[in-house]
Amino acid sequence: MTAYELAQVNIARLKAPLDTPLLKDFVDNLDPVNADADAADGFVWRLQSDEGDATAISVFDDPWLIVNMSVWRDTDALTAFMYQGRHREMLSRRRVGVPPTPSGQWGRFERVAEAMTTLWWVPAGHRPSVAEAESRLLHLRAHGPTPYAFTLRTSFPPGAAGETRGADRPATSPA
Repeated sequence: MTAYELAQVNIARLKAPLDTPLLKDFVDNLDPVNADADAADGFVWRLQSDEGDATAISVFDDPWLIVNMSVWRDTDALTAFMYQGRHREMLSRRRVGVPPTPSGQWGRFERVAEAMTTLWWVPAGHRPSVAEAESRLLHLRAHGPTPYAFTLRTSFPPGAAGETRGADRPATSPA
């Protein structure tokens, strides 16, 4: 058994409520994509409500944000899931097939300038909270990729953040 697992959070800003025609394709594919994740090699856990997804779980106290958070064996397992099958298809459709808004943006989710996705290593068996994910994402936005919060493009090995608070780890971070 490994000492660490990879946590990821991905947040999106909706352009419309989930029950509108603009989001129908996304909502209709939540259960199948989540089932694919649950069955994927290297999948460990995902955040979900009693309904089986995380769309009703609040993040950053913003009703227009939805959160996806999961834990994986490692970056290879997460990457393999993200870029194959139904998930890859949904990624390719996230901003296409819908007439542009007055601002010229396409799709179901707003384009945002700040980071909305981050990764971090957790002790095996730990299930991160939304507050923990928010802290990691805010850290990434403020400091860029570090062992405390990083991206797939700039990742760090398990345990690189150390077991004690370091220069890259805020004093208020969850343990």
